[in-house]
Amino acid sequence: MTVTALPTSGARAKPSSTEIVASGIRRRYAAERRFKMYGIAAVIFGLTFLVILFSSIISKGYTSFLQSAFRLEVFLDPAIIDPSGKREENTLLMADYSALATDALIKALKIDPKVRGDERAAGALLSQNADVELRDYVLRNPGEIGKTVNVWVLAHANADSVMKNAFDREIPEARRKLSDKQLAWIDRAAAEGLLKLRFNTGLFTYGASSQPETAGVGVALIGSFFMMMTVLLLAVPLGVMAAVYLEEFAPRNRLTDLIEVNINNLAAVPSIVFGILGLAIFINLFGLPRSASLVGGLVLALMTLPTVIIATRAAIGAVPPSIREAALGVGASKMQAVTHHVLPLAFPGILTGTIIGIAKALGETAPLLMIGMVAFVVEVPKTPLEPATALPVQIYMWATAAERGFVERTSGATIILLAFLAMMNIIAVILRRRFERRW
Repeated sequence: MTVTALPTSGARAKPSSTEIVASGIRRRYAAERRFKMYGIAAVIFGLTFLVILFSSIISKGYTSFLQSAFRLEVFLDPAIIDPSGKREENTLLMADYSALATDALIKALKIDPKVRGDERAAGALLSQNADVELRDYVLRNPGEIGKTVNVWVLAHANADSVMKNAFDREIPEARRKLSDKQLAWIDRAAAEGLLKLRFNTGLFTYGASSQPETAGVGVALIGSFFMMMTVLLLAVPLGVMAAVYLEEFAPRNRLTDLIEVNINNLAAVPSIVFGILGLAIFINLFGLPRSASLVGGLVLALMTLPTVIIATRAAIGAVPPSIREAALGVGASKMQAVTHHVLPLAFPGILTGTIIGIAKALGETAPLLMIGMVAFVVEVPKTPLEPATALPVQIYMWATAAERGFVERTSGATIILLAFLAMMNIIAVILRRRFERRW
């Protein structure tokens, strides 16, 4: 007799294989949805901080592209400018142009010069560069001496901050850099059209200055141009040739393996190390001048070289072997196969890696600080051997300045640097798509 056990009321039925598979699929789909959510959250998180960064830079820096200036009717008094009437350059250079500008401002604002302190207070509204602007005008137009001319003269940084609504009028007068009377003069000049915000061309033409209104990135732009040309002329040909040799001609042995490992390691070395190397070799050993664009370009070329080699090798390695085999099969030499077929096909990748490497070098600061490119350079350099600075170094120097006007100059120069970097990356993308071939 067979006895069959009856299932108890508390026992659960064993799930079928179909239910197990369905449960596993649901878990995988749920994990996939969570992974997508994590990815979207990471993208949103990054974009949020990117928007905050750019908003902060642009909000603080867009005003640097505008500069306040007074429109004055200046009498070029020959008794002050050229008493002898000989139009000698030394005499014209030594004239008291500040007095002429101050007198013109006093007349324009209808200020009584007999009131004690008003003349000095009015002159304080003008930039210290006002005399230079008038002097340059006279040197360009000596025939205007003895006439009344209309000129635009830069306002002082304090007056400029008032025009840009960056001056706190609620601070007690004793603690402000401008008195109530000076603020009233500024308001009157703005209302009468004597004081206006104009496009700040000086931001792109002026050099270093202790006054924010006369500080610009002109020297830094020329210095950066010289350095990038040095990088382009040295790092690109050497990097491409080294990559071609290692990828196409070098035998596979321990020596080439060691070279490849060191190239990859050099690409990850901190940039300050290259600055120390440049200081020891180019300045201390070879005696090249400090603060010269040539030295900066040599240091940045050393730093960019590993990036160019790695990018070029990757581009050459992406060319199908059948291209080489076909060229060799029709009688081409190894060199002909590389120069006539492999390199032209690898050109988009080489170009992209080169532009990205140069863009990275353009934004470097640490190695340039080590070779002394923090000099106070006023005159625009004419050769790579003359003292200069670079755009990121100029941003660093302005960021450490105490004057409030340099805050907007720092952000404005950062906008210019970011614009150059964005432009170079866009060019890299366009050229890559233009010359890219799909296999």
